[in-house]
Amino acid sequence: MKLIIVESPHKAKTISKYLGREYNVMASKGHVRDLPERKTGIDVNNHYQPEYEINKDKVEVIKSIKSAIAKADKVYLAADPDREGEAISWHLAQVCGIEDDGARIVFNEISKKAVLKAIENPRSINMELVDAQQARRVLDRLVGYELSPIISRKIKSGLSAGRVQSVALRMIVEREREIRNFKPEEYWNITAKITKEKSTTTYKCEFNDVDGKKFKVKNKEQADKIIEHSKNGVWSVDNVKRAQSVSKPPAPFTTSTMQQDAIAKLGMSATQVSQVAQKLYEGVEVAGEGQIALVTYIRSDSVRVSSEAQAEALQYIKGNYGDDYAPKRPNVYGTAKGAQDAHEAIRPITLARNPEDLKDKIKREEYRLYKLIYERFLASQMAPALYDTLTVHIVSDDEGHKLGYYLKGKTCKFKGYTAVYSSTEEKSDKTLPDFAEGEKLKCKDVEGEQKFTKPPARYTDGSFIKAMEDNGIGRPSTFEKTITTILKRQYIEREAKFLKPTELGEIVCDQLVKYFPDIMETKFTAQMEKQLDEIEEGKAKWYDVIDEFYPAFHQKVLEVQYDGVKVKPKEEVSDVICEKCGAKMVIKDSKYGKFLACPNFPKCRNTKPYGEPAATCPQCGKPVYKKFSKKGTPYYSCSGYPDCKFIAWDIPAPYFCPECHGVMKVVKGKEGTKYVCTNKDCKHTEIVKSDE
Repeated sequence: MKLIIVESPHKAKTISKYLGREYNVMASKGHVRDLPERKTGIDVNNHYQPEYEINKDKVEVIKSIKSAIAKADKVYLAADPDREGEAISWHLAQVCGIEDDGARIVFNEISKKAVLKAIENPRSINMELVDAQQARRVLDRLVGYELSPIISRKIKSGLSAGRVQSVALRMIVEREREIRNFKPEEYWNITAKITKEKSTTTYKCEFNDVDGKKFKVKNKEQADKIIEHSKNGVWSVDNVKRAQSVSKPPAPFTTSTMQQDAIAKLGMSATQVSQVAQKLYEGVEVAGEGQIALVTYIRSDSVRVSSEAQAEALQYIKGNYGDDYAPKRPNVYGTAKGAQDAHEAIRPITLARNPEDLKDKIKREEYRLYKLIYERFLASQMAPALYDTLTVHIVSDDEGHKLGYYLKGKTCKFKGYTAVYSSTEEKSDKTLPDFAEGEKLKCKDVEGEQKFTKPPARYTDGSFIKAMEDNGIGRPSTFEKTITTILKRQYIEREAKFLKPTELGEIVCDQLVKYFPDIMETKFTAQMEKQLDEIEEGKAKWYDVIDEFYPAFHQKVLEVQYDGVKVKPKEEVSDVICEKCGAKMVIKDSKYGKFLACPNFPKCRNTKPYGEPAATCPQCGKPVYKKFSKKGTPYYSCSGYPDCKFIAWDIPAPYFCPECHGVMKVVKGKEGTKYVCTNKDCKHTEIVKSDE
C-alpha cells in the first residue's frame, strides 16, 4: 500500500477517484503545527529559530496519519505546489518521522495523468521554499506581536497590526483622504449634430480644438461662445483617416486578474471567488460522474502556458472556429516584473470539458467561474480581432473662428478572440459613413453639457487587489485574506461594493505612520517580498533577511511603547435613551460587532444590541441580532441573554420546526423566502407568505 498525504479532504477525494486500491489518500487538513498561540515563539538570539507546536485540532489527524504510515510501503507528500505546500510537507515529515528519500510530489492540476506523472518523478523537500515560507511566518509574527500591543495601548485594547495588513489599510485611508480633499473643476462637453448636404442621416461629433490646437472648455462663457460660432459657421470635412486597428487577446488568468474579472463580471466578492476557484481546482461534484477537478492550480502570478495546453487549444480552435481563428504561432505572454512564475496561468485542465455541457451538472457559481476561466484561456490562444476605423476632423469656420470637431467610428472586420471573450464592451458600428475631404456639411444643432471632474473612486475588492499587485504587496494567495483581515478588524467597512476606512482604521493608520513610517511604506513591503523570493531562489539565508530588519525595528518599538501618548476614538452618540439613567447611549465596537453602551460607565453598566434585529427568537420571542465570533464568523444571538441562550449560525425562523421541533433557518431565493429545517434527518420546508 502506498500512502499519499495532501492538505485538503476535497483534494484527497478527487485523487482517490483517479488512483487504484493500492493507494491510500489522506488529508492533513492544512498545517499540522505552527508557532504557539499565546507567545511569540521565536528565539531572536539564536538565528530567529521558531518554536513550533502541534495544533490542538490536529492531534487525532497526526495519530491517524502515523498509523497509516506504519502500514505503507511508500509515503508521498502531495500538498500544493507552492511555499505553503512545501512547508506543510516539511512539517508533516518532521512530526510524523517521514524519511525524505524522494517523498515530495507536485502537480499543477489534479488529473489522473498529472498525479501519476508526479508519482513517477518524486523529489526531496525543497528547503529553500520552506525557508521562504518560514521567513514570512517569523517576520509577520515579530511585526504583529510587537506592533499590536503598541496601538492597543495608545488607542484601545484588542487592536492588531501586521506587516501587510497595515500597509493595505494605509492605501485605503489615503484614497479616502484623496477623495475628501478633492476639489472639482468645471468643464464642458460640446456636441454637434451634423448631416451631409443631401442626406437626412445625423451624425454626432465632439468639440476638440480651436485653430487646430486642442482646447479644454472650462466654463459657461467659453461654452456659449463656441456654441454660437459653431452654429453660425460653415461646416466642412477637414481630414479623413481610415485605418485598421488590431485588438490583441488578453493573457490567461493569474490569481489577481481572475479575481478582478470575476468581481466585475459575475458580481462575486473576493472571498467567493477564492472559495469557488479552490473547489474547481480540488474537485466539484459533477452529476452522474462524481467529484472532478476542472482547472489548474489557482494561486499563480504567471501567464505562462505549457506547450501541451497550447497545442490542445490550437487544435480545438481550428476544429470549432476555423483556421483563421488560430494564430500561426502559439501566443506567448510576458509575465509581470516581480512575479514568481512558479506555475502556469490558471486554465481548464482540458478544453473537452465545455462549460455548457456542465451547466446543469454543477452548482451555478461553479459553472459561472469555470466558464469565465475557460473562455479567457481559449481567447488567449486565439487570433487578434481586426477593426476598420474612421477618424474625421470636421471644422466649423465662422469668420476666422475655426472650431474643430471629431467624429470617430469603427466596424469589426474579423472577430478573432472576441468571438469567445471580450474584456470590455466593444462598441462597433455596423457600417462606417463615407466622408471626403473638403465635403460640405450642415449643422442641425450644437449643445453644451456642464461637467465637473470627479475624485478617484473608492476601491472595490477587484481594484484593490490590482492596486496591491501593482504595488508589490503580498502574493496571489494573500490578496483576498488581507481584505478579509482588515474588514474583520473593523478598520475598513463596505459601503455598497466599495471599501472605505472606519474612524478606528484611520486612527490606527495615523499612529502606525507616525511611529513606524518605514514599515508603512508600500516600497518596504514590496522590497521584503523580493527578499523572500531571493530566499526561495537560494540567494539569501532566511535568518539573515530577518536580521537586517528586526534589531532596528525592535529598538524603535522600545522607544515608543511607553511614551504616554494616547489617542481615543470619538464615541458616536445614538438616539437610544438608557432606561436605567436617562443618558443617550453611545455606539461602541467590539470584536463581536457594534453595541450600545451607557456613557456613564462604570456607574451605569447598561448595554444593548446595536442596529435592526435580524429575526425573532423562536424560543422567547425577543429580537435576534447578528454578532461575530472571535474569528469574525457571523452568528445570531437572542437579545434576551442570559435568560435566553438561543444562538444560531443562520438567520432563524420565528418558530421551531413543527415536525421535529428543531431550529429552522430563513432561505431566500428566486422563488421567494422559505423556512428550512436545519435538522439533516428532517426535510421539512415551508413557503413563507408575503405578509410574513
